[in-house]
Amino acid sequence: MNQLKASFEQFLTENEYRLEPKGLFEPINYILGLRGKRFRPILLLAAYRAYQEDVSKAMPAAMAIEVFHNFTLLHDDIMDEAPLRRGAPTVHQKYDTNTAILSGDAMMISAYQWIGQYTSLPQFASILATFSRTALDVCRGQQMDMDFEHSWDITVDDYLEMIRLKTAVLLGASLKIGALIAGASAEDADGLYDFGIAAGLAFQIQDDILDSFGDMASVGKQVGGDIIHNKKTFLLVKTLTQVEHPKDLIDFMEQTTDAHKKVDYVKSQMIGSGALDAADMLRDDYYEKSLNILDELNMADNQKEFFSELALKMARRMF
Repeated sequence: MNQLKASFEQFLTENEYRLEPKGLFEPINYILGLRGKRFRPILLLAAYRAYQEDVSKAMPAAMAIEVFHNFTLLHDDIMDEAPLRRGAPTVHQKYDTNTAILSGDAMMISAYQWIGQYTSLPQFASILATFSRTALDVCRGQQMDMDFEHSWDITVDDYLEMIRLKTAVLLGASLKIGALIAGASAEDADGLYDFGIAAGLAFQIQDDILDSFGDMASVGKQVGGDIIHNKKTFLLVKTLTQVEHPKDLIDFMEQTTDAHKKVDYVKSQMIGSGALDAADMLRDDYYEKSLNILDELNMADNQKEFFSELALKMARRMF
């Protein structure tokens, strides 16, 4: 992964936006320069490498994925009124909200320009359809997440669909597009998409667990933040379906101002209701599903081993 990341970072640096006006493109360079994990473009490049050696041919698509992903972060930060992103001021804080909105719009258009570099490939229609469907799905997932902020009437299936759309589909699409560009079969490309969905769901459920039951040193953020902000996670939604008096728990969460007391009590309910055990089991089920999908793919054993290790890291959040 480190080699793929280094190659992508070099490509990103070489393709910095130097267009005018600077007021539109400087914020794009700023957010792309905040040095995230580059996980999604690495997935795309890894999927390409599973079938072809020269990953340089997949770089424009990797750029499309990274630009699109950061566009979503830029607009999410505006909606969340977030002051920081990756430890630095968010775009709307460093510049202003109108600039952030317009630069985000430009990023979305630019992502399509990068994808447009594959028009000569016979599989371009499938590449474009996958990218477009995924872009809309991510927006659908974000709207569901926003709707959940104002409702307690959420089922486990509702929550799983939200994280599938908001998080997992972009991972699956990154893998599928990389495979398609490499000339993999439609069956393998679809299989890698399904692998990404399953591994992405395992990743997000583990993220929910760590937010409430991890330690600050490993998580890198305040433990219990989701509980404090009444964020609907698998753990909370599952707890509300299991406790005898869910309305009492909801009232407690909405009325309690003591954050420490709130976190401790809700965590005890998550454990006592069996929700924490259910989260562990579901995460592991998705991880096993990802391995079963991987086993059916027509790729070299060393490539399967790479993706198997990747799925384990995602399910255990070891990066």
